[in-house]
Amino acid sequence: MRPYELSLAAAAEAIRARRLSPVELVDSVLDRIEQVEPQLGAYVTVTAEQARRAAREAEREAALGRDRGPLHGVPAGLKDLIDVAGLPTTASSRVRADHRARADSTVAARLTAAGAVLVGKTHTHEFAYGLTTPQTGNAWDRGRVAGGSSGGSAVAVASGTATFALGTDTGGSIRVPAALNGVVGLKPTYGLVPRHGVTSLSWSLDHVGPITRTVEDAAIVLNALAGHDPRDPASLATPAVDHRPGADTDLTGLRVGVPRTYYFDHVDAQVEAAVRRAIGQLEALGARLVEVDIPMTRYIQATLWGLVAPEASAYHEAGLRTVPELYQADVRVLLEAGELMTAGDYLRAQRSRTLMRSEWGRMLAEVDVIAAPTVPITAVRAGEETVSWPDGTAESVSDALVRLSAPANITGVPALSVPVGHDTAGLPIGMQLLGRPLGERTLLRVGHAYEQTQPARALAPAAAH
Repeated sequence: MRPYELSLAAAAEAIRARRLSPVELVDSVLDRIEQVEPQLGAYVTVTAEQARRAAREAEREAALGRDRGPLHGVPAGLKDLIDVAGLPTTASSRVRADHRARADSTVAARLTAAGAVLVGKTHTHEFAYGLTTPQTGNAWDRGRVAGGSSGGSAVAVASGTATFALGTDTGGSIRVPAALNGVVGLKPTYGLVPRHGVTSLSWSLDHVGPITRTVEDAAIVLNALAGHDPRDPASLATPAVDHRPGADTDLTGLRVGVPRTYYFDHVDAQVEAAVRRAIGQLEALGARLVEVDIPMTRYIQATLWGLVAPEASAYHEAGLRTVPELYQADVRVLLEAGELMTAGDYLRAQRSRTLMRSEWGRMLAEVDVIAAPTVPITAVRAGEETVSWPDGTAESVSDALVRLSAPANITGVPALSVPVGHDTAGLPIGMQLLGRPLGERTLLRVGHAYEQTQPARALAPAAAH
C-alpha cells in the first residue's frame, strides 16, 4: 500500500512507529495530486513547497521525540472558505480574486498546533452557495457531480490527494459530497467547532467539520478541532471529550430510530436498499430498531431557505452593490432573491426552527441515533438539473441533494455520513446517522461499529477515468 492510500489512523501509527516519515507521506500525496488533480479539479491552490517544509519540520520533531499527536505530519486539505495566514481565501469566486488572509482561522491554527501539514485549499461551490461544486469532478466518475459545497474536500480524500480534509456544512455541504464520493463526513453539533476565520454562508446554520476515509479518522480530527473560542459567538463551552470509538462493536441496548416518514420518501430504490441493509447490520450488532415519525416535515425546506437566503444576502450586500458581475449567475440570482425576503419571513423561519428543535429533542429522547439515507440519489451527471421519481413527480437536483441533510442544520444536531455500498453503476451510497446535541461520541461509535463489519474500502479509482 502506498502512503497516500493510508487512512489517517494508519498513517499516524506508521509515523509514530518510525516506519513512515512525514516527508515520505507528504511527498506521496503531492505526487498523487500531480497525477490525478488535472482530471478531478479538487484544489484551488496546492501549497507544495510550504507542505514540504512543514513535513521536514514534522520529521525533525519526530526524530527528537516530540510527538504532537495523531495528526503529526499528516497531509490535509482545507476548503477554501477557511483562512490560512498568507494564503488567498477565494471561496472559489472572482469576487475574492485579490484576497489574502491576514491570520489563521481557529480550525487552521488548531490543525497546525496538532502537527497537520496543509497541502492545499480545496474547491467549493462559489461562496458555498450550491450543492454541486461544478469545478470538481466526482472521484468515481469525473463526468458526474462531486456534490457540494465541500466537493473539493470530499474528492481530495476519496482520491488520495489528502489524507483528510475540512469542509463546511450549512444545509448538507459536508455530508452530501462525502456520500457521493464514498467517504466519511461529520457535521458536528452547532457550536462545537469554532468558525472564527471561516467565510460565512448563513451564520446561524454554518458548521465546520472533517471529511475522512474512516469513522475513526473523523473522531481523531474532531478531537483536534472541538473546543470553545470566544471569537465565535455561537461557540460552546464544553468539557474536552475523546471522541475516538473503541474496538468494541457490540451495540446491545442501543436504540436506532428508523424513520417511517420523510427520510425514505422519494429515495432511489438502490439507495434505500443499501441503507436498509446497513440498518440491518446495526441490528445484527445488537441494536434495537425503533420506528420514528419525523416532526414538521412540511416545513423543512421553507425553514432552511427562510434562514439561508436572508443571512447570505446580508453577508454579501456590499458585493452585490459594487461587483455583481463577478458572481456566477446561479449564486447571484439566489443572493438577489434573498434581498426580496421580508423580516416577517425570516422571523417565521426562526420560529419554525425553534419549534422543530423542540420536537426533535422529544423524538431523540426515545432513541439514541436515527439512521437514514444521506442523500436520496447517487451522483448525477454534470449538467443534469432535475430528478424524475417513479410517481411522475420531478425535483431539482439541488433540492434532492439538500432534502435529507437539512434537518440536522436547522436543529443543530450532529450528523455523520458513512459509506454503505455502491449502486449498479459503481457510484457510492451513504447512510446518515443523526444524534442528540453533543452526541458525537455515540454517532462515531455506531458508525465505527458498522464500518468494522465491512471490507476495507479502497480509494476511488480516480486515475482510471
